[in-house]
Amino acid sequence: MQVHCEGCGETTPGYDLISYGSMERGYRQLCSRCFNAEVAKLSGVEGFDHVGFEPIGLTDCAGETHQFHFQTRLLGNIVTLEAFELREEIPAGYQFQMVGDPDDDLFSLLGRLIEKIRRALSIKHIVDDATGLQIADQTVRGRIEWDDSEIDHTPLVVVDGREISWEDFGRMLLTFEGWQFKLEIRDPADEL
Repeated sequence: MQVHCEGCGETTPGYDLISYGSMERGYRQLCSRCFNAEVAKLSGVEGFDHVGFEPIGLTDCAGETHQFHFQTRLLGNIVTLEAFELREEIPAGYQFQMVGDPDDDLFSLLGRLIEKIRRALSIKHIVDDATGLQIADQTVRGRIEWDDSEIDHTPLVVVDGREISWEDFGRMLLTFEGWQFKLEIRDPADEL
């Protein structure tokens, strides 16, 4: 879905729009470039140069290529660079984030983010065998989302870029019935 940015008027993909404003003043739909310019002005960050990175394809350990799109966001005293796959023009699948300072070289931040992505793509945590999805080893890394297909806001996990329902994930865990586990929750910018 393409939408016009209310700042520059440019046609912008829906995933690159940010609702910016307040309840008192109202909200505007801004592209990330206009959003970053507004935040730079309000937070006194001088010389912030928004860089729009082109999508890249990276191959995982199973030989599948994943197309990553990027978004840079200035958030006052930090800058985030996010990489994500798209499904039906919505961020889904693999998603990664790197955090830096506004005066950091964004190309260096991009290099670090790409290395983080490569490390994650080099490991498969689930396998699909005759019995269905299974945990490949004794470690699973992924992301917690919510399952909008469920009425009661059931969690959904994304492992190896695949969405797995809470029910299916529970079934996968039953393989390890009686075992102990450690659940460690991490910020999206942290290394797993």
